[in-house]
Amino acid sequence: MRQPAFWSQGKGGWRARLLTPAAWIYRCGAGLRNAVTTAWTAPVPVICVGNVTAGGAGKTPLALDLGRRLAARGRRVHFLSRGYGGTVAGPVQVDPDRHGAAAVGDEPLLLAAVAPTWVAAERTAGAREAAASGAGIIIMDDGFQNPGIAKDLAVLVIDGGFGLGNGNLIPAGPLREPLAAALGRADAVVCIGDDRTGMLAAVPDRLPVLKARIVPTEATAPDRPVVAFAGIGRPEKFFETLGAAGHEIAETVSFADHHPFGDADLAALHARADAHDAGLITTEKDLMRLAPAARTGITALTITLQWEDEAALDGLLESHLGHGAAP
Repeated sequence: MRQPAFWSQGKGGWRARLLTPAAWIYRCGAGLRNAVTTAWTAPVPVICVGNVTAGGAGKTPLALDLGRRLAARGRRVHFLSRGYGGTVAGPVQVDPDRHGAAAVGDEPLLLAAVAPTWVAAERTAGAREAAASGAGIIIMDDGFQNPGIAKDLAVLVIDGGFGLGNGNLIPAGPLREPLAAALGRADAVVCIGDDRTGMLAAVPDRLPVLKARIVPTEATAPDRPVVAFAGIGRPEKFFETLGAAGHEIAETVSFADHHPFGDADLAALHARADAHDAGLITTEKDLMRLAPAARTGITALTITLQWEDEAALDGLLESHLGHGAAP
């Protein structure tokens, strides 16, 4: 899905007003689901990394960061994902040697490189399988609005550059639920990037706010221009990260989130790169959706999170997960 431009414009204008009745229906449906669902409590701690808006806020980079931290401290981390964009309903453990993005989605392939990862359209079933398979802690990548699993630590991720968009509910805007409802269930807020919209002013004092930014893991930019392409929630965030890292960007090409790249797409991208005498660069997520043979000549920018206050993060994990969560 490509986000409509009016989702990020003021109050959204006439398009948002036209879709407001549909947004009310969406809200009622979500409320009914929450009312009739009894949350299952897993036998191991569950961390949920989610957001209040549709699209990319930085959930997967945060889930990966937490997974690496906890695994380094001896916790048996398992990831749980819906596997958006894949055809497998699961629950199934991701095997990168056997599964491609078309089957399990792109994000689970990134997660599986760090720790055992489960894909399940019905997340409770996936969490049961993870716990039965030896998970000591389960990290949900997305699922904040899913009431089926009790969360020991619910982290709400905010994209500092996008904030809440036009502030309306889907489909009139990007909100999955009213902000107050999301903040009411959150244990902490993580703002990735500078808070350019002032959204953090709405966070109540009781909630800790942690700040981080996405930075490349590579030390230097290449010595030739690049044509950058991305099919993620906010491609412009990737392009900004590239520019800040010193890459000379000859051209940018945006696709819809989770876009399945075909032969025609790749031929056009290589033609653009040749026209600029440039290389091709994309995100790690997008690279996962390319067949191995199609990755020749395409570089992926590897990223990590840089925290403003790592001690605050360690304290948050320790307070909710107990001994062994922090050094």
